[in-house]
Amino acid sequence: MAATLSEMSPAEAESVYFNEYPPPKNLPNHEALARAFIDLHVEANRRVVLVTSGGTTVPLEAQTVRFIDNFSAGTRGATSAEYFLEQGYAVIFLHRQYSLLPYSRHYSHSTNCFLDFMDEAPSTSDQGRIVVRDEYQKEMRDVLRKYRYAKQNNLLLLLPFTTVAEYMFELRSLAKLMRPLGANALFYLAAAVSDFFIPRSRMAEHKIQSMEVPAHLDKGSKAAGQDDIYTGENEDQPQSQRKKLVINLDPVPKFLHRLVDGWAPDGSMVVSFKLETDPGLLVYKSRTALQRYSHHLVIGNLLSTRKWEVVFITPDAPYERWIRVPKSRRSKSISGVEDQVGLAEAQKLNGSVLAPDAEADPVAAEHGTSRDGVEIETLIIPELVKMHTKMVEKKAQRDQQ
Repeated sequence: MAATLSEMSPAEAESVYFNEYPPPKNLPNHEALARAFIDLHVEANRRVVLVTSGGTTVPLEAQTVRFIDNFSAGTRGATSAEYFLEQGYAVIFLHRQYSLLPYSRHYSHSTNCFLDFMDEAPSTSDQGRIVVRDEYQKEMRDVLRKYRYAKQNNLLLLLPFTTVAEYMFELRSLAKLMRPLGANALFYLAAAVSDFFIPRSRMAEHKIQSMEVPAHLDKGSKAAGQDDIYTGENEDQPQSQRKKLVINLDPVPKFLHRLVDGWAPDGSMVVSFKLETDPGLLVYKSRTALQRYSHHLVIGNLLSTRKWEVVFITPDAPYERWIRVPKSRRSKSISGVEDQVGLAEAQKLNGSVLAPDAEADPVAAEHGTSRDGVEIETLIIPELVKMHTKMVEKKAQRDQQ
């Protein structure tokens, strides 16, 4: 019996998985853009972070009509990218197509329609100039200036993906291209990567039919199946009026091993995320991931409290470190559950990082705020940069010895 991907070595699983799919059509163009971007910042001795963001789709058909998706809109990644730029990093933003983007996120997913921010300037002509409404001028000007600075100085590269296979191809390629950066490279893996997929060899070629198709029209099928169940795989669809759909999914290989030990630059920092819904599992699952893949940091968060608290799980003391926005400065969240804040903490009072209180520090209170409150990424990114700086310094010391 042939070994499954989960039973193979990381290198073997990599070879089998990537041979299942053709490379994305945009990959050569993305590689050319990334190579020029990286070369520029290697020359400038600037740190570069690869931020992955948004969810990945799992196609159910080769000519895809239906797919499996997740809830991620890319909020964490897009927000973090802005604060990495403020910390002096250049950012490669590998994002799900049409998910949130740095800077435009402030308006593209607002509770207002984007056109609500605009108006026609008073004019005697029939077609007046389009302007930003007075109440939004300052905020929009600040965001626009930051965006234009990043683009004009070639500090932000946007690269899209859609499917989980496209994401994997892009991640592997970008990691290898980043090797000249050495310790100046940082991987911030905030994308919500699908855990399961259908191998291309088992995937239905055409749209899965929910109703009976006459035999003379069903040209692409093979003999199989006898129940009122269609698996979605490349086989005959049973003749019945309505069919249940049962999909057999394989686990996506965990390529974090390959990223850490094969693809990424020597001395680079790798940060992954762990999202859970059960407070009792969050720290355990985060620690397990860190031990399994031997990278540098797992940032754990609960679905219900992710906008207000995260935990840093590290291989060195203090091992577990909580970062929280104080209650008085938390954003309003429809999906948030205040009563679950702190439930996942395994080690109490262990050097938690809190946002400055608004009354105590008005400057800090203004920085990193949105209309709804403090963004926790304003706390995550500076702490992460400190960790990366220590790694860079240690690598430099080792190289001098």
